[in-house]
Amino acid sequence: MRLARTRSTCSPIHGAPAAPDVPDTPPPPIRAGLTGHCPRCDSRTLFSGWIKFASRCSRCGLDFASFNVGDGAAAFLILILGAITAAAAIVVELEFSPPFWVHILLWPPIVLAMTIVSLRGSKGVLLALEYAHAAREGRIVE
Repeated sequence: MRLARTRSTCSPIHGAPAAPDVPDTPPPPIRAGLTGHCPRCDSRTLFSGWIKFASRCSRCGLDFASFNVGDGAAAFLILILGAITAAAAIVVELEFSPPFWVHILLWPPIVLAMTIVSLRGSKGVLLALEYAHAAREGRIVE
């Protein structure tokens, strides 16, 4: 038994012609994800809300619902922002020695703000990278 990866061409809406103004080369995945642009046609259609993906691109028809970003963005943010916050809290404690209640009032709003600001971009980058590398779930081939 072995795993086989299926590659998807991420074709436009079934039965609909491809958009004539779709560029030959897709935008860089990091830039497309951070700016909320479609990873195929570079139009600003990736999100329908603050962190909610649109179901598909209105320009080229790329089906965003077929991608599985899941909790990957949140997991990366927990690790990255947790390390930044812990380092900052240690520096504040060693430099200023504030009372404990200052830490309790200071760090939760900072972490919440950093998470809200960075979650949209990290979700977009993960989806764009998934598109760029044609990543799909593995299938067992017998």
